[in-house]
This record gives sequence, structure tokens and C-alpha cells, in this order.
Amino acid sequence: MAMRAILTYHSLDRTGSPISVTPEAFRAQIEWLARSEIVVVSVPELLALPVGVNGVAITFDDALESVAMEAAPVLVAHAFPATVFVVTSHVGGDNRWRGDGDRKIPVQRVLEWPELARLQERGFTVGAHTRHHPDLTRCSSAELTDEVAGSADDIAKSLGARPQLFAYPYGAYNPAVASVVAATFDIACTTVFQPLRPDTPRELVPRLDAWYFKGTAHLSRWGTRSLTGWIGFRHALRSLRRIAS
Repeated sequence: MAMRAILTYHSLDRTGSPISVTPEAFRAQIEWLARSEIVVVSVPELLALPVGVNGVAITFDDALESVAMEAAPVLVAHAFPATVFVVTSHVGGDNRWRGDGDRKIPVQRVLEWPELARLQERGFTVGAHTRHHPDLTRCSSAELTDEVAGSADDIAKSLGARPQLFAYPYGAYNPAVASVVAATFDIACTTVFQPLRPDTPRELVPRLDAWYFKGTAHLSRWGTRSLTGWIGFRHALRSLRRIAS
């Protein structure tokens, strides 16, 4: 059996935080993919791949400094594409979205527009991650439009092209949010821990958080029933935690 899925990262650092994968683990994963027969493509290309092809796309949420410092050299060395989702009002600032940050999350600088442009030149796609990283399900109608369409406007103004990809902050969405996002972007990514399916809606694309992959043991089982079973188990646990919270 084959599997198509998106691996998503946030920060590449050694703090052990809930958003962190070590640079060494990331390098090992990319080098393993380079040796494998899994095709590494962009998100739109992944959605277009035949169901019987093993494929992966790579994304980074938040556009943190480590994407340029740690991830880009490794990906460029293998000519692998990736997408970075930027919180546009925090460009050049940091990832303390609500001002005071989160004690579990390391404070990191968000890349500047020229740095994002440089990533584009090196094979990255820049997508939108809203303007301020709110939970969109708690936004008013006007706030929702500003966060979604406004972030696309910011990227178009600063990088010269309107983005086609979006990622929901915290993976939070409801039908009203998804409708607004679908009217603005071609593809929107969630944090639902699942591989792609033939009937995956383009505004609700699932992704596999690479934090759970650690090294390469799970990657080596790509496309097997044992891995899809493990993914299903993890998906169920995450769903239960979300309900409990």
C-alpha cells in the first residue's frame, strides 16, 4: 500500500518543547527521505499525485528563524521543496502571539520579508498563517476576514504574489472559518493527524506533526499497515485530548 502525507514542523532546536524537533533529527529524516523511493514534492503536487504513489510534502508553521538557519541548507542540498506559513503581523518580530508568550514554547524570531523572499528563491513556497495567530473560531466576522484575507494581502504586497496556501493557527476551524478560508486560498492545512485520502477536501488538508516521528523509525515504515495503524492510534489520542480540553 502507498501513502501520501504532509510532514509539518515548527522549530528546529534542542529545547525539547512541544513545537521542537532537533536539527539532528530533522537532518536524519531528510537524508532518509533522500535515500528512499518516496517522492518529496510541494503541497499542491502531493494532492495531485496518484493514490498509489508514496509521497510527502514538508511544511513549517510560523516562519521561525530556525527554518532559514537549520532547515533550508538541508532541504536545498537535496533540492527538496517546502512550504513556510508566516504570521504576517509578526514578521521581523517573534512568536509571542499573545504578547506574553507560552512558557512551554521557546521564544524565536520570526523571519523578515527579505529572508522569506530569499527562501522563495531557494525553492520554498510562502503561505499564510493569519496576521496575528488567533484561534479563528473565536473571531468575529470582521476579524476573521482581516486575519485570513489580510494575511494574503500582506504577502502579496511584500513578496509580489498572492499566496495560494494557508494553515489554520492551532489547527482550529469550524464550517464558517473553513468557508472564508476556501474563498481566499486554494489549499488550507489543518493539524488533523492523518495522511491524505482520495476525498480530502482542499480546505481541510491533514498533516502529520513531525514531533511524533522523532527519528527515522516511523519513516522507514512509510506506506505500511503498521504505520497507518500507529497514525490512527495517535489521531484518536489527539482527538480525545482535544475533547477533554
